[in-house]
Amino acid sequence: QVQLVESGGGLVQAGGSLRLSCAASTRTFSIYYMGWFRQAPGKEREFVAAIGWSSGQTAFTDSVKGRFTISRDNAKNTVYLQMNSLKPEDTAVYSCAATRGHTFRDYYTREDDYNYWGQGTQVTVSS
Repeated sequence: QVQLVESGGGLVQAGGSLRLSCAASTRTFSIYYMGWFRQAPGKEREFVAAIGWSSGQTAFTDSVKGRFTISRDNAKNTVYLQMNSLKPEDTAVYSCAATRGHTFRDYYTREDDYNYWGQGTQVTVSS
């Protein structure tokens, strides 16, 4: 069982930045694929970013490309989501997720592929 704990959410003005962190409780963190998802009020949860075993393999949803980056520190069992140039439409609960994966890939982007989820952290962007 892997426990994931997010931190770093908060209230920020449009154009500002936040860095989310997700700490994992596993000694084998380096072989987990990690992802960030978000859910805005009244909407379904959506994929935001994913990362493979190393920081060289990443993927982003189109709406955040060029603004968000995802990285991981395997020594600290932590994955990060750096969010720059934030917009009001980025307001949501952000959750990190982990999976060992069922086949070797660069990363996983589908919600159904992930086995473990954090409790989420609120990000609110004011206009």
